[in-house]
Amino acid sequence: MIAASSSPGSTILVLLFLAVMGMAMIWDTLKQSRARLRRVQDIRALATRLGFDDFKPDRDDQFALGWGFLNRLAEGQERYAFNLLRGTYHDQSLFVFDYHYQTGSGKNRQEHNLTILMLVFNAAFPRVTIQPGGEDLLVKMAAAFGIGEDIKFESAEFSRKFCVRSPDKKFAYDACNPQMIDYLLSNPGLEVEIQGPVLLLAFEPQLSADRIEFNLQRLIEIRSRLPEYLFPNK
Repeated sequence: MIAASSSPGSTILVLLFLAVMGMAMIWDTLKQSRARLRRVQDIRALATRLGFDDFKPDRDDQFALGWGFLNRLAEGQERYAFNLLRGTYHDQSLFVFDYHYQTGSGKNRQEHNLTILMLVFNAAFPRVTIQPGGEDLLVKMAAAFGIGEDIKFESAEFSRKFCVRSPDKKFAYDACNPQMIDYLLSNPGLEVEIQGPVLLLAFEPQLSADRIEFNLQRLIEIRSRLPEYLFPNK
């Protein structure tokens, strides 16, 4: 039995559909390219205004690898930094960058794009992670796979709203002192990591360029609430 051939009308409809899909993909790619270019321009302008003289918009795999001891820079695959700013802000050495990593594979693949703010100390500390969520069940489950236990504090509100983990309880209590707790409670949702010579804030999804300086100020505020006795060689 010979199958009936497609009618000319059906063929035209298929071709039109493919053409529309192709145009939609091209348009989406152009939109993404324009958005990336605009972000580079906005961050470059920010760097100029803040006096940061080192800006690298291109993908940098080695930078991410070099700081891979940090929790937030050790997740997933395809890890790289881009739109990398380096400079000094309020007398503190800083890095600001967009960061990408990938989790899962196939249909379950997920792309993560963050903005990371890093302040570099002249000291090295044990790891402390401070994550919003506190007693939320999913955070508790995640904590089971992390380093250190979920540490409780006298402030029930803080323990409810934040999950703090560290292999060094004493340092966690030093870092999360009453002044720090008050600040974090007044700035809900901040994700903080201290490890080695780094104080890190992570934001997912990416910060818009006009929100970066505001969060740099919050990074400096957090640094100011770390007790000075932790920095004997300052």
